[in-house]
Amino acid sequence: MLSRVADSIYWLGRYVERAENYARFIDVNLNLLLDLPPGLNEQWEPLVTVTGDKDWYTSKYNNFSRDNVVFFMTFDEENPNSIISSISRARENARIIRENLARESWEKLNELYYIVKNAKKKKVWLKNDPRVFFEQIKYGIQLIYGIADNSVSRTEGWYFSQIGQFLERADKTSRILDVKYHILLPSLEEVGSTLDFLHWAALLKSVGGFNTYRRFYGGIEPAGVLEFLALDQYFPRSILFCLRQAEKGLHCVSGSQESGYSNVAEKKLGALRSELEFADVNDVMDFGLHEFMDSIQIKINNISDEIHNRFFKITDNFTGIQSLQE
Repeated sequence: MLSRVADSIYWLGRYVERAENYARFIDVNLNLLLDLPPGLNEQWEPLVTVTGDKDWYTSKYNNFSRDNVVFFMTFDEENPNSIISSISRARENARIIRENLARESWEKLNELYYIVKNAKKKKVWLKNDPRVFFEQIKYGIQLIYGIADNSVSRTEGWYFSQIGQFLERADKTSRILDVKYHILLPSLEEVGSTLDFLHWAALLKSVGGFNTYRRFYGGIEPAGVLEFLALDQYFPRSILFCLRQAEKGLHCVSGSQESGYSNVAEKKLGALRSELEFADVNDVMDFGLHEFMDSIQIKINNISDEIHNRFFKITDNFTGIQSLQE
């Protein structure tokens, strides 16, 4: 497979997953507003903080109001990580490798692109309840995943897409856990309160894991939620599960044994996966939730850089679609 094709497939997987996760980020806060008491319903700054775009945001906006944050994370085309930017870039990558996609996948992605463009024209972020739009984004992307899962051959292209998708998901799960840390910063006295319970429940609902968590863990406790979303081997949005799937895809692309490594990307990914496999939730809590998640995000970024160097980089002066990927 040509490196430029592999690059576009990899970033198609990352951008689609990024858009879905941003929709989840916003949706969890919108749902949380329904349960929070008056005066405690404006906690939008943590969402911008954990995306790493706070400096860019504060250079453009004077406050962290709901309307400003939702527009910035969803419809601001100057924000390279917004939903509209992610779906636009995913669509451009899909157009480049059109012959490698199922017709239905391209049609649904194209349809999703115009849904977001039309929603921007209608200024849905100013509506009292824009949750229906974000549900459209989540379900539309899940439909694209379902089509691909049942129509794409398990060849190199499939695995590059899976690597991108699961690395992005691992990163965003770590960030949605980090939201909880930033929410707690100004009000540590709320730990263990009803408000604290609502926050943890909202995090679980944002990843579609509330019922599954209650089935296996019972009561909602910080240590249990952290273990479930970071260290669980079976939940498909846990960090450990995502790293395992990305590592599996990387081995399939490299043709190497799953018990070792044949390149730096595999080595670093295997080391991070092993770190989480042998991690204890109490050690993570003692180390610090924010510090632990921040470390994971840095390591995932390093792994992504090594994947680029190993599979996508052609020459130092090459310019193409991968020069736009961030």
